[in-house]
Amino acid sequence: MTVPSAASTAPVAIRDRVLDAAESVLTQQGWGAVTMARMAAAAGVSRQTVYNEIGTKNDLAEAMILRELDRFLAGVVRSFDENPDDLIGAIRDSVRRVLKYAENNALLHAVVSATHGADTELLPLLTTHSESLIAGARLVLGERVAAYGLGLERSRLDAVIDMVVRVVLSHVMQPSASPAETADDIAWVAEHVLSRDSAATA
Repeated sequence: MTVPSAASTAPVAIRDRVLDAAESVLTQQGWGAVTMARMAAAAGVSRQTVYNEIGTKNDLAEAMILRELDRFLAGVVRSFDENPDDLIGAIRDSVRRVLKYAENNALLHAVVSATHGADTELLPLLTTHSESLIAGARLVLGERVAAYGLGLERSRLDAVIDMVVRVVLSHVMQPSASPAETADDIAWVAEHVLSRDSAATA
């Protein structure tokens, strides 16, 4: 998944420097302390260059969030690649990997603080982009799950994938157990739902 912005063809080094600087300021001082001029200084470029590479401050927030989503989804892809013949094992391992990565993720903690009202400027942006984040996760998971040839109707498979994505995201935002325990629980639910639907369509 790529960040949908006009800067997608820009030099990677400059773009990443700006995003790294923004993430550092956000996690340490809050979204209100993130300014385009400050990001330009931290990246060693002009403010106009930051606008050319990233866009507006809203675009900067979106780019940061989507870059982090790409990192989460890279773990999902790796889990499925490592379990080509075991769908439930792939789901279990991908959930565990995502939740483990989320445990000490400073950017995620800043986002969670925003959802709890600590950063009123960032919260509306997160709300606006929440559906695109879910859609991106569903797309990647859907492509992987489809390769296992379950024989389910597409609408049923999409419903299962949507359930898994939303449950995992809820645990990312507010964990209730260890990553391994939660992964076992979600995999158990997915296995029973998929086996029941597969039997019904057989």
